[in-house]
Amino acid sequence: MMKTFAMVLVGLVAAEHLYILWIEMFAWETKGKSTFKSLPEHLFEPTKGLAANQGLYNGFLSAGLIWSLLITSNEWSKNVALFFLSCVIVAALYGAWSVSKSILVKQGLPAIMAIIVVLLS
Repeated sequence: MMKTFAMVLVGLVAAEHLYILWIEMFAWETKGKSTFKSLPEHLFEPTKGLAANQGLYNGFLSAGLIWSLLITSNEWSKNVALFFLSCVIVAALYGAWSVSKSILVKQGLPAIMAIIVVLLS
């Protein structure tokens, strides 16, 4: 039961980062404007490439988390999930420090919850 809950949480964190990938790579000038309200509207077009690069990194985080769900070895699945969840937490800490404290809640908290449940599973 706990392993299933851990997998669900890891999947939710992966889905969140796929969503961020989509916004930053493909919807920066549309959905990005309503998501990243602190950025002045006139900066979305010139920062499109930077946002896409950030989106790509979110995609790598998501890919690693999805990979952890597909590994058949329990030990390796857990280790890979812990690594990528740790990466998400580090990114959230840096984002909270450098951009907005809300990043720690929106991206860090789900990863922290997932890492705790993975460790307990």
